[in-house]
Amino acid sequence: MIGLLLVALIVALLVLRQPLLVILLAVAAYVQIFWGKAQLDYIIEDMWVGLDKEVILSIPLFILCGNVMTKGTTAKRLIRILSAITRPLPGGMAVACILSCAIFAAISGSSIVTMLAVGSVMYPAMRAANYDVKFTLGAIMSGGTLGIIIPPSIPMIIYGLVTETSVTELFAAGFGPGILLTVVLSAYAIFVNRHIKSEKFDGAELLVATKEGIWAAMMPVILLGGIYTGYFTATEAAAVALVYAMLVEIFIHRELALRDFYGVVLDASKLGGSLFPVLAIALSLNIVLTEHRVPAMMVQFMQGYIDSPLMFMLMVNVLLLGVGCLMTTGEAILVLAPLLAPVAEAYGYNKVIFGLIMILNLEIGYLTPPVGLNLLVAMGAFKQQFSTLVQAALPFIALMLVCLGIVIWQPWIGMYFVNGKLW
Repeated sequence: MIGLLLVALIVALLVLRQPLLVILLAVAAYVQIFWGKAQLDYIIEDMWVGLDKEVILSIPLFILCGNVMTKGTTAKRLIRILSAITRPLPGGMAVACILSCAIFAAISGSSIVTMLAVGSVMYPAMRAANYDVKFTLGAIMSGGTLGIIIPPSIPMIIYGLVTETSVTELFAAGFGPGILLTVVLSAYAIFVNRHIKSEKFDGAELLVATKEGIWAAMMPVILLGGIYTGYFTATEAAAVALVYAMLVEIFIHRELALRDFYGVVLDASKLGGSLFPVLAIALSLNIVLTEHRVPAMMVQFMQGYIDSPLMFMLMVNVLLLGVGCLMTTGEAILVLAPLLAPVAEAYGYNKVIFGLIMILNLEIGYLTPPVGLNLLVAMGAFKQQFSTLVQAALPFIALMLVCLGIVIWQPWIGMYFVNGKLW
């Protein structure tokens, strides 16, 4: 009865269009009253315990790093290098767009930041080169989603926090699916734009582009190399990335003045200020649920009705794809990951690989209505109708679903970079 009343409370708050912060706070209070010790001040204590983790420091640092590079010229310099490399390919500019998104995503860790930074340069350039408007929009929006699967990824950090999974292992596992998505999207770009004449390779342009963009190009090498070799923790990598980005943009590129840094920090603070209260309450709720063995009870309940791990995975994918249409990635992870990860583990799925599967599903949600963030942001950034953006995204959604199926079928694609094993 108490469980049914909790579900009714959540549904009522959703109907009333209450923000996630209010819903989580109400759920935490309800759980403390009926399953805890009826001490609401325990919520504050659990919030402190939940946030008292070093890896949380990496979130504001990565957010700030992405803002610094967006305000500077890192994206433009990377795009110039990749455009020079891909010129001989049919649809070379489209391939450069996908690759630029992949590399910038590995720096910023954010889908929205990646899409806006790369899109602001590539959208007018591709349209001027007579690329189809729907393909151009689809490539930029789908390329932007690579920001949440290619490390460093803020959703991966959040997943690691709420499921007590190694963030370093999640980052390493993200390489495989990230490479798979990049290759598939690039191949599609070449196929669709095969009628566009390729350009002659220009060694002089590549040399100039490399000379001007070498400092920007070294960012992902330093960042990912440090994480993958174990030289940096996730938090240390975030600090190194931020310091490096500031030195490059302020003193080398000289595109970001010290007086501009106040606005950059303010924007990052606003984003962090909206994220951390939700994260704190979610982590406190996770502590209470674990203390009262709620995930364990869910495992027993699910195993009583579902025998097949495959059937479980099919049901989870349908659920996550639906949730991705209605909730942001961070919100979905905070709510569902603490409950689903233990169940997935009971069915034989490693928490790292399940995290990848969950994030890949939610990544697709960035492109699906009604709450596809990349669709909503692109509508304002590129001045396009929502229906046009949805049509543009459909082929890329299909390709991403294929990649999701491959990762589920062959989990070594992600785990190889964690344990070095193919099978």
